[in-house]
Amino acid sequence: MRSKKSPEIIVTPELQQKLIEVHDRLCQAYGCPIPYFHELDPLSELVSALLSHRTRNADSANAFHELRRRFPDWQAVRDAPVAEVEQAIARCTWAEQKAPRIQQVLRLIGDRRDGDLSLDFLKDLSVSDARTWLESLSGVGPKTSAAVLSFSVLRRRALPVDSHHHRVAIRLGLIAETIAVAPAHALLEAQLPPDWTAQQVYDNHEVLMLHGQRCCYYQNPACQRCQVLDLCPFGQARSDLKRS
Repeated sequence: MRSKKSPEIIVTPELQQKLIEVHDRLCQAYGCPIPYFHELDPLSELVSALLSHRTRNADSANAFHELRRRFPDWQAVRDAPVAEVEQAIARCTWAEQKAPRIQQVLRLIGDRRDGDLSLDFLKDLSVSDARTWLESLSGVGPKTSAAVLSFSVLRRRALPVDSHHHRVAIRLGLIAETIAVAPAHALLEAQLPPDWTAQQVYDNHEVLMLHGQRCCYYQNPACQRCQVLDLCPFGQARSDLKRS
């Protein structure tokens, strides 16, 4: 949990400058500022994020809309037979696990908020405190807490790191190859200039994710058309191997 003391994170000026250069070039390539893709309240964003785990975007979006269609509100989802919730989200990966988990999270929120099934109160907390509160919920880690704060109408300054973002950051040398996705959040967020707005932090996540989806593929990355190849140790080494 975020309440435990984390080891000190040291960001050198050189590393931060590299991140800024990567950000600026990818922003030029993908068109910043990037519009937010959701206008959801934070509780709805939380449910959406829980549905998205290990699931294609189209399938998780379908599951979310089906929940909204079948149930009048999140209280009804919480109180419904679990089989009905599972049926509504059937297109999700591991629907049989996500249905009871979502209901459990909704119950926890209601219990902790004296029956108020809402996360709007997070706007009054610091980003750090809001993330700590969210990550105390079952199944909520740093990616989900950042997504709730950044993607919802709260529009807070929090950096989600998905698998594409993570892969690109490793290949660029922004984080070590041994760093897993969860601890990468704190490391990559610490590299961001402190005066960046929530929009710039969101853009940073989006452009690194888009670059992973459209160029820096898991297999056979398109290094020959990469806008940041000269900053990428992985791409340069791969290009050298092809030439030898």
